[in-house]
Amino acid sequence: MAETAGLTPRWVDAILEWRATWFLARLALSSAYVIGGVDKAIDFPAAVAEQAHFGLQPAWAWAIVTIIVELGGSLLLIWGRLVWLAAGALGVLTATAMLVANNFWAMEGQARFMAMNSFFEHLGLIAAFALAAMLAANTGRREAPIR
Repeated sequence: MAETAGLTPRWVDAILEWRATWFLARLALSSAYVIGGVDKAIDFPAAVAEQAHFGLQPAWAWAIVTIIVELGGSLLLIWGRLVWLAAGALGVLTATAMLVANNFWAMEGQARFMAMNSFFEHLGLIAAFALAAMLAANTGRREAPIR
């Protein structure tokens, strides 16, 4: 890595080293899960119906687990605490959802194309969670957000 260290512009280094960048990246990464968890908690019957739609039974239990993981994992990730646990939980939830909801291999035409795109977008999110956990573990950037 030493050979490429001098290739990064100083302004990029400054942004990457800025304490708020780490917090904002964690916030952005978890934002869809925060919104989803809050939405499911507010309209629990709809959350149960969503789980039932995908064949997950008992639907009410899957809805509760989903809400807990989305909100709990997001809060841990945002606050920079137990990032490995938060990233793992959100990654497993995302993998489960993509296998259940985006089974493009069983579809055809436009539906297959859309499900395949969504599948690989979710795979990218899982990779981002892994990278967040790796960064937290390797750099010690587990500090609380800006006060």
